[in-house]
Amino acid sequence: MSDVKIKNYMEDCVADMLDSVLKDINTCSCKKCKYDITAIALNSLPSKYVVTKRGHLYTKLEALQNQFDVDIIAAITKAAVIVSRNPRHGADELFN
Repeated sequence: MSDVKIKNYMEDCVADMLDSVLKDINTCSCKKCKYDITAIALNSLPSKYVVTKRGHLYTKLEALQNQFDVDIIAAITKAAVIVSRNPRHGADELFN
């Protein structure tokens, strides 16, 4: 069982789209804001857990669907608005 890993594939999907979405909406892309935006976006999206390569490939195919991408972009955008209204740039103690 030590070679088995469980992964939320949605983390990869959000990470893959994050920079381009933030660039398009012209919002802060510092490390702290990116972490906050990612966490908020992931909390609003359904989890897509995979265990095997086969499962990973199946989920990857599903991710090619347009609605799936639209949902991720919308979640990132909504999260960016929330973070932009309450940035935590001064909250260094959380990231040390």
